[in-house]
Amino acid sequence: MGTNRRHFIKTGMAGCLAASLPLSSCNQSTKGSKGSEEIRADYARLDKILSQPVFKKELFKDPVIIETLELLRFRDSFLCRVRSRDGAVGLSVGHGGQLRSLHPVFTNLLQPFFIDKDARDLDLLLDKVYIYNLNFRLSGMALGVPLATIEFAILDMMGRIAGKPIGELIGRIYNPEVAVYQATEYREKPVAESMELIIRDVKEYNARALKIKVGGLMFMTDDINSTGPTGRTEEIIPLVRKTFGDEMILYADSNGFYSVSEAIRVGKLLEEYRFEFFEEPVPFDWYEETKEVADALSIAVAGGEQEYSLHGFRWLIANDGLQVVQPDTYYFGGMIRSMRVALMADTFGKTCTPHMSGGGLGFLYMMHFVSALPNALKYHEFKGLNTNVVYACETSPLKVVDGMIKVPTGPGAGVEIDPEFILRHEEVKT
Repeated sequence: MGTNRRHFIKTGMAGCLAASLPLSSCNQSTKGSKGSEEIRADYARLDKILSQPVFKKELFKDPVIIETLELLRFRDSFLCRVRSRDGAVGLSVGHGGQLRSLHPVFTNLLQPFFIDKDARDLDLLLDKVYIYNLNFRLSGMALGVPLATIEFAILDMMGRIAGKPIGELIGRIYNPEVAVYQATEYREKPVAESMELIIRDVKEYNARALKIKVGGLMFMTDDINSTGPTGRTEEIIPLVRKTFGDEMILYADSNGFYSVSEAIRVGKLLEEYRFEFFEEPVPFDWYEETKEVADALSIAVAGGEQEYSLHGFRWLIANDGLQVVQPDTYYFGGMIRSMRVALMADTFGKTCTPHMSGGGLGFLYMMHFVSALPNALKYHEFKGLNTNVVYACETSPLKVVDGMIKVPTGPGAGVEIDPEFILRHEEVKT
């Protein structure tokens, strides 16, 4: 089933104007609402978290001055290489699907800022780069993806210097292995065909948890008046539970498709069939409406894939709009910013699982981030191990065994990218 796009907008504005208007103009949810003194106290607790460093600067006695920072490209494959004045090197694999459009942001707006900076100040640098050249005007994936690519390379370099994996640079290791849930798509296909593909994917990795798509996506419709796949959601939710039985952990994602009333209706159906979270029930920046859905349901509401603001997460956490936070380490600008979100959530007893957007080694960066999460969800998003990157890893087979992947324990990212693969790439100039 779906909802008419015009009705979708109209419904969202009817009782509470669209989220682009000031939040004070919206009708406040009454269930679970906090008084002004309580909410101020909650914000103060979260601000304390945000003011504390994540990166373990104390591991490094001497300055690590960044001498060069390069973006390398071979077709739609992107690598970031950082080198210190003392000759330490770090590498990361960028999100090719995004960097093919966003690489000028890297070279024009980010690269110059990091040259001659002390990498030990990584927390501060990630804050200041948003001010440099008024970069905050590009908040979102446009800034986040190139910035994450740089941060991953710096973390790899610093891990190699310290002889520690990335997780130990941004926290302590809570999860040496990561249990994955199989993330599936297929919402554009008929239910029978979708189920065949979902069963195939679950079997390939022996997954114990599964996420399906419900509703539709706006780009799937012919015009603004079109509806999504009518009846599909109502059919697939009970069928997935029947097919995989009571032991399978199930999640659902609507990618912000629904109005508030439809999200509540679908959420109650998910509750009936014992799904454990409902991701992005309404558009991600409809904060008040997200809370309204969360207040009406017992199923956990998850979100954060599209969120670009630390203070956006701050609002959603303090006001109980989300029970599961899902920053995307690429989209959100790296692991340190994402860890700040996770720690805010942990303060309020909420869990974190990163959204995994993919990229050449997206699964690897997801694992390192999860390894250091004190409030990790039991299962984490997984979209397969397919990559065009040629690499070796001595400390983990990087394979799914009984639904688990061992996190590499080698220094930095814990993998060695093949030198010949690197040589295929050429530096991207401004």
